[in-house]
Amino acid sequence: MSDTSVSDWWSSAIIDMEPGKIHLRGQPIESLIESAGFVDMVWLMCLGQPPSAQQRRVLEAAMVASVDHGPQAPSIAAARMAATCGVGINNAMASGVNLLGDVHGGAGQQYLELAYQIRAAYRDGQPLELAVKEQVESYQRMHDRFVPGFGHRFHKPTDPRSEPLLRILESTDDPAIDREFAKITRAVQSHLSQHKPLAINIDGASATLYGALGVPPQLARGLFCLSRSVGILAHAWEQTQQGGRNKGPTPPSYRWTYTG
Repeated sequence: MSDTSVSDWWSSAIIDMEPGKIHLRGQPIESLIESAGFVDMVWLMCLGQPPSAQQRRVLEAAMVASVDHGPQAPSIAAARMAATCGVGINNAMASGVNLLGDVHGGAGQQYLELAYQIRAAYRDGQPLELAVKEQVESYQRMHDRFVPGFGHRFHKPTDPRSEPLLRILESTDDPAIDREFAKITRAVQSHLSQHKPLAINIDGASATLYGALGVPPQLARGLFCLSRSVGILAHAWEQTQQGGRNKGPTPPSYRWTYTG
């Protein structure tokens, strides 16, 4: 195999590395260690450029808000159960992260896809309320009336994370941050609350911030997974310290419903 075929096997604009040199997105690791925070690095690595101060604040808020939602969440429960089964902490973390699917963990991506469609119709000249009505009702017809990002089985009438996130977004004046997404999300909430109040939940709120930052929906889901990994790690480590062996999803005395 020639040198060219080896060097062309992978290509990347993310990292340039050779003995004694590590550059991430063109910046020496030495300078990044001295000047960048972790959220700066998330932005730099995933989006290619250093964030502005306000972009950093908005991204950090979205990621902080999503770190944990308790051991009743399947991803957290799975990590804790795995930790009692004799696996390493990385395996426990992977067990939790791998449960972040379309139903548990995917609502932010799904809402952001809808929000981008609403924004496109709005920018094409439709009044915002009409764009919301048509796009939401189309989504409801396709998905049996369920609209991700709104309502919560625990947090009624409001999700305590949502308003702080939207206020942070609405307080920005960086032209690189698209505050239209906050208007869209509030308009969707108003449309969905015509007959019964429906709160914006963490998925809808965090997705709103990701949209304002220009994050594609699929990458927004990855950022949510990265955020929730903090909670998964904390719970896996706590369970490791607490001990316990081979814990399943229910206490040993619980008898499931036999339907055979």
